[in-house]
Amino acid sequence: MTDKTDDLPDIPGETPIQRALRLKKAALAAKPQPPRGGRFQREQAAAAASSSKSKPWMTR
Repeated sequence: MTDKTDDLPDIPGETPIQRALRLKKAALAAKPQPPRGGRFQREQAAAAASSSKSKPWMTR
């Protein structure tokens, strides 16, 4: 069983922290993202706005 998470080539002079961050960003970018804009986003914003009106202490 080999670990296939390192599909990207190593960059010379890269620290282990930088490598981990690069791999993390690549993994997050590969995940499917929710649709941007459109009806779904408007519905989410409307739901958040309507629930916040009953909580005045949650305002900025």
